[in-house]
Amino acid sequence: MLIAADKFKGSLTAVQVAERVMAGLRRVVPDVEVEALPVADGGDGTVDAAVAAGFERREVRVAGPLGDELTAAFALRGDTAVVEMAEASGLQRLPAGVFAPLTSSTYGSGELLRAALDAGARTIVFGVGGSATTDGGAGMLSALGARFVDAEGEPVAPGGAALSDVATADLSGLDPRLSSVDFVLASDVDNPLTGPKGAPAVYGPQKGASPDDVEILDAALGHFAAVLEKSIGSRATEYAAAPGAGAAGGIGYGALVLGARFRPGIEVMLDVLGFAPALERATLVITGEGSLDEQTLHGKAPAGVAAAARAAGKEVVAVCGRLALRPEALGRAGIRRAYPLTEVEPDIARCISDAGPILETVAQNIARDFLT
Repeated sequence: MLIAADKFKGSLTAVQVAERVMAGLRRVVPDVEVEALPVADGGDGTVDAAVAAGFERREVRVAGPLGDELTAAFALRGDTAVVEMAEASGLQRLPAGVFAPLTSSTYGSGELLRAALDAGARTIVFGVGGSATTDGGAGMLSALGARFVDAEGEPVAPGGAALSDVATADLSGLDPRLSSVDFVLASDVDNPLTGPKGAPAVYGPQKGASPDDVEILDAALGHFAAVLEKSIGSRATEYAAAPGAGAAGGIGYGALVLGARFRPGIEVMLDVLGFAPALERATLVITGEGSLDEQTLHGKAPAGVAAAARAAGKEVVAVCGRLALRPEALGRAGIRRAYPLTEVEPDIARCISDAGPILETVAQNIARDFLT
């Protein structure tokens, strides 16, 4: 049996989900053979999933989204690094109740990438999601040697709104090591940079952006891409329209400018984590995440796990905190049955606060249904 579940956001990490499911299974069938492979789709929790799969955790001091110094981590195994932008520039790095949609910066994410290069990485998997930022990756590019100046030749301020002041973009100082690495942009969203489906319009409100802020950010990112076109040619405009450019407040765009290739986050992570050989050994796969809903079907970890398992002829069930998909939708995704915590405990607040023990009970039900 293979447990390949993502986190229950706000309640349990992916590692904790695997531990609780394993404990519940073994209460019913003590000698059951279980392998745990916590997964992530490129968003927050990606480094933790890599470390659980045997990567080494490396810590470094970087700038947070508001410029304050903090400790962030990336994962390294051999010459492959897994870098998670949320470690440096995620919403969880803001003080409680504070949002800064116009001024937060991805500079620290660029510092994390530089640290991975310093550690000898030749392949970098750059997981993006959960960002506090909407700066098009300008901060990240600056940390890696780019210069963005205004009409007076002064460096522009951090954040997305200030990109409207960029007059000149100079990428000649970018770290030369970037040209010789396999740089993979791993994300579960395929939005373009701007427009009605772009980063500010779709994800800005989650970061505290008002309707006026969204307009400011969309115009600023459009201007930023136009200025970059003077520096790198028509590729700048092509990248802005490319899938994944709008990921994590447009840091996907900055990564594409650096030469990254976009791949769905869960596909990349399953490769990196060694999912295929673990799947071969499994008879039943348990996947899941906090909420199984329509978003799950569009590139989230459980859908990726289920698709791979179905292709290998393996049966899949899912655990979740909340279930908002009908059985037919689950079936089309390759999931035979879902086991929500709310089936055991109807009180959602308790499902969140006591997720661990309730998940163990859910896992006992799975064991009774499939192992006895």
